[in-house]
Amino acid sequence: MRNDNHWTAGNRIELLENGEEFFPRVFDAIRNAQREVIVETFILFEDKVGLGLHAALREAAQRGAKVDLMIDGFGSPDLSREFIEGLTSVGVKVRVFDTGQRVMGQRLNVFRRMHRKIVVVDGERAFVGGINYSADHLLDFGPKAKQDYAVELAGPIVAQIHQFVLRAIAVGGKGAGWFRRRLKQAPPVRQMTAGEADAMFVTRDNRRHTNDIERHYRAAIRSARERIVIANAYFFPGYRLIKELRRAARRGVDVRLILQGEPDMPIVKTAASMLYHHLLHAGVRIYEYCERPLHGKVALMDDRWSTVGSSNLDPLSLSLNLEANVIVRDKAFNNLLWERMDGLMQNACKKIGAEDLASEWSGWRLVRSFFIFHFLRWYPAWLNRLPRHVPRLTPAEATELAEKKKNSADSNTNGGATQTTEAA
Repeated sequence: MRNDNHWTAGNRIELLENGEEFFPRVFDAIRNAQREVIVETFILFEDKVGLGLHAALREAAQRGAKVDLMIDGFGSPDLSREFIEGLTSVGVKVRVFDTGQRVMGQRLNVFRRMHRKIVVVDGERAFVGGINYSADHLLDFGPKAKQDYAVELAGPIVAQIHQFVLRAIAVGGKGAGWFRRRLKQAPPVRQMTAGEADAMFVTRDNRRHTNDIERHYRAAIRSARERIVIANAYFFPGYRLIKELRRAARRGVDVRLILQGEPDMPIVKTAASMLYHHLLHAGVRIYEYCERPLHGKVALMDDRWSTVGSSNLDPLSLSLNLEANVIVRDKAFNNLLWERMDGLMQNACKKIGAEDLASEWSGWRLVRSFFIFHFLRWYPAWLNRLPRHVPRLTPAEATELAEKKKNSADSNTNGGATQTTEAA
């Protein structure tokens, strides 16, 4: 899939923190769409947030806008028939990435997920980030509410994002002819300057852009001279990125990592903590965010470079998943993101020091470091040997029909016993 990876000037970019800022802005944009709405998301749950998106998409479609919704088969497996039909009945095109087949009720399509979170409205307004459509991105969800970020974009960069999501639909099954017709049918889009920020839209796929996001991270780290702040939910990057962070710290750059202290999955903290000795020894400062699970994927370097997106810094995001980040070159945006990150470090994080790790036996630490070093060095090559299937987008109606037939067959096989679907 095409990805030009070049800076585009003249954009307005606004940081949106958590669902309280993100969902109202997205739903309002969708409700006011005149021509087209395209939504990609990893997770869509049938809770109050999912129902809010459902209502906004229906409203746009009923007004005559072309509406496309793409969801991941692993991340959004249990939407009801009523939920899907409520969209398709008014013309919303719902497609599922890699629906997968359940075996004894278990989903096996764990790898190669469509992990992007993108919205494009009328080809003029876009949203990119890490926030899914689920109630656990709202503070009233409680202690397990996620801390996360997205950006709203206007300006010339939106045209690139728009073409990307249309190509995703085409590559997923509609074909190049559909893509060309869809572009021709679209009314001319105003691409006037909307702000002063330079922006770059960078994606990761399993075809031509397997390491673009990681490559831009490493280049920015190498260029940093004053500060690096990375806040990432799932942190277990490859050897080369770790090496660049250590080198930056040793040449005097203020390198800080904000990682999970109250993770949604305990293994996340265990994996990241295996790297603490290696990083602290080089001068990297580590902060664990302890208020709630951290789900953000943001970073800043010096006073201009920033990124917000869906890509974690772990094996899944860097070597398997389909991801999308926006990279921003703008002092005002960088300063705002720094203020938000500094606020987390000052008020909601525990700074990790050598004394927090002193209880480990040094011999075991050396053995473990040896194996981790070699795993980090070689895992990208190992994971890339896994099958690189062509992403297929299946219409939701076809998925429902296949599931209905399967359930019917299972019911007949088991003497009419009712089959229930396991919740995500």
